[in-house]
Amino acid sequence: MTDQMRAIEISQHGGPNVLKRVRRPRPSAGHGQVVIEVAWAGVNRPDALQRAGLYNPPPDASDLPGLEASGTIVEVGPGVAGQSVGDQICALLPGGGYADFVATPAAHCLPVPDGMALKEAACLPETFFTVWSNVFMRGGLSGGERFLVHGGSSGIGTTAIQLARVFGARVFATAGSQEKCDACVKLGAERAINYRDEDFVEIMKAEGRANLILDMVGGSYIPRNLSALADDGRLVQIAFLGGPKVEVNFAQLMTRRLTMTGSTLRPQSDLAKAKIAEELHEKVWPLLSHGRITPVMDSEFDLEDAALAHGRMESSDHIGKIVLRVAGD
Repeated sequence: MTDQMRAIEISQHGGPNVLKRVRRPRPSAGHGQVVIEVAWAGVNRPDALQRAGLYNPPPDASDLPGLEASGTIVEVGPGVAGQSVGDQICALLPGGGYADFVATPAAHCLPVPDGMALKEAACLPETFFTVWSNVFMRGGLSGGERFLVHGGSSGIGTTAIQLARVFGARVFATAGSQEKCDACVKLGAERAINYRDEDFVEIMKAEGRANLILDMVGGSYIPRNLSALADDGRLVQIAFLGGPKVEVNFAQLMTRRLTMTGSTLRPQSDLAKAKIAEELHEKVWPLLSHGRITPVMDSEFDLEDAALAHGRMESSDHIGKIVLRVAGD
């Protein structure tokens, strides 16, 4: 097996054109790790933020972009049990997915759901880990509650809508076009709100307000989210596309018993991510295997066209997930 591989690196901070094809040494498996021959790699907002210099990888992670992939295990490190060379898996990665091979903790790998192709499986880890940990583990969403997700047509949004719906919540979503709103409703949203000409605060007030809001916008949305929450409601923040700073009247947190929280996935410990993987395998993977939920696919690009994939993502025209074809099925 060759000791070199193709990879896409960030040559300098900037726009999509800074993504360059290079040759890199093939990684090896450390303790508790496996090496995956990558078939498909998911493209996510954090990849673009890293490219722009706004989301640096942890010190022990690969500097290559790519936080999820699917493929075949080709090497198993010491201390790994239950996984073998030849297993087809999808995995949450600390980085390095835009390459022919990547090393990752074995505990962050999950089997490809029954009947699912590797292309679709590559779309699962980053979004499902993020949604499950924030909406259910951190946000505590329960059946019958009113759930609002912003950016409902994104990879995160399409996943959150389906999971919240299948676990019995009333789902609402915001999106920026009629086509995207229609996609949200088709996935299970009770109401999709076009934020360009509708006020989600007034709509949620008319519905009894939201018990839980998942937000990736931030900025001016933060005080509006608090207004849209029901008493004892929870706001979970996972990104700040509109900026992290805003003036908020915190008195309503006390008088209405609101909770504001949030998280980022990448800096969390390997143990924390392994716990998320365990819950997903137990509670969500059977739903995927039975087709009750499925990743929504937008487009695919060859590994060498990673810059085009980033351009597609940053245009915000996409509905669902974008993937890179590394080896293919």
